[in-house]
Amino acid sequence: MTDEISTKPSHRPHNWRRDLVELAALFTAVAAADCVADTVVHVPDGPVVLATSAAALLAVSGFHMWWTRRHRPAPAGHGTPPAHDAAPDTAGGTTLWRMRTTVRDRPGSLAALCLALARHGVDILALQTHPLADGAVDELLLRAPERLTATELAGAAAHGGGSGTWLERADAHDLVDAPTRVLNLATRTALDAAELPLALRQLFGRCTIRSVPARRPHGGAPAEPVPAEGVWEGTVMRLRDPSGGSITVERPYLPFTPTEFARARALVELDARLGPRVPPRSDVLTLPEGNEITVRRADGGDLDAAREMHERCSSSTLALRYHGPVGDADRYLRHLLSPRFGRTLAAYTASGRLVALGHLLWDGEETEIALLVEDAWQRRGVGGELLARLMALAVEAGCASVYAVTQASNTGMVAAMRALDLPLDYQIEEGTLVITARLAPAPVPAGVPPLPPRP
Repeated sequence: MTDEISTKPSHRPHNWRRDLVELAALFTAVAAADCVADTVVHVPDGPVVLATSAAALLAVSGFHMWWTRRHRPAPAGHGTPPAHDAAPDTAGGTTLWRMRTTVRDRPGSLAALCLALARHGVDILALQTHPLADGAVDELLLRAPERLTATELAGAAAHGGGSGTWLERADAHDLVDAPTRVLNLATRTALDAAELPLALRQLFGRCTIRSVPARRPHGGAPAEPVPAEGVWEGTVMRLRDPSGGSITVERPYLPFTPTEFARARALVELDARLGPRVPPRSDVLTLPEGNEITVRRADGGDLDAAREMHERCSSSTLALRYHGPVGDADRYLRHLLSPRFGRTLAAYTASGRLVALGHLLWDGEETEIALLVEDAWQRRGVGGELLARLMALAVEAGCASVYAVTQASNTGMVAAMRALDLPLDYQIEEGTLVITARLAPAPVPAGVPPLPPRP
């Protein structure tokens, strides 16, 4: 910016008329004062009256100065703020929360909600707005004093005009802004077809993802077709799976918004445009006995090799893996090798023979892990190598835990799980053993269950 310098004269022309008026006013004031003084002096107690009047004038002037200084507003950034603007007490620490609440479609509704939260010392770190036909759903990331409970936060939101409020504890991962998070999920989906269900789960938070194949592995009736644009109603949305079948996304309490439905469709459309894809990565491992095996991601192209391995496995080995009639084992392979239902690792020998398969399967909100090792290659470390890599994939996918279903007599699977050096839970019922490995600490409860949405 360039400063302009005026070339006009800075002084005004001398006004002699104003000087004459001021001089006349001065003479008039002196004459009036002399007249009043003569009058007061010649009356009884005149000097006392003058002294008293002077004292009264001084007292009034002093009182006016004191009153003005007391009620003068303090400069910004100095002094103690007024009581209604006092900073909230956060000496006890703070907690991150995720809040969803519905506000009316009126000017000032969001401001009223923010003001109600601010009265409790709550700081709004991020805000997303999901427009509705008759209002808006506001999704907020909050930093609140640790002393505040979920019930108190919900009450503050209700006082600010929010309804159908839902709360859960947040963590540092929620500090990433929404556009960045969506771009990261889109990138992961573009690199690996198995990421689509996980991307949907991470996009919508606590929800259940179910992939239903077009053809049931048990030979049942085909799945109900889904329109190309998908179906959305309340807390459930169904999308057409580009690889066939459908993907169902469901979560408790929270109805999906049009914005969320559009985001889900965008991810599915990206997956459809890119087609089947598996990262071309493989590891060559040397077993303790000296043999080398290659471990890589498997897909539908490994179907024939998997069937040949089934033929070489004993009935007892297949029964331990599939927990059902041995003759039905081949029907599961097409489903298990699809990247839509999880991730599969295959172990090949140097001669190109498939000797083991390891599966990480998305099961709603949970994740199942399973192994099948050819009889001749059991007890040689192959299963342990696959299991360790599957656990690493589960951690990468953000799974809090994985579980394995086997029989109590399957000591090899039990030993492989124990070798992971992870916290394990065991449940046995009628000879079936379920081993759950904890990969991350249990989530901190929110203090109260989520509130149901507005009817």
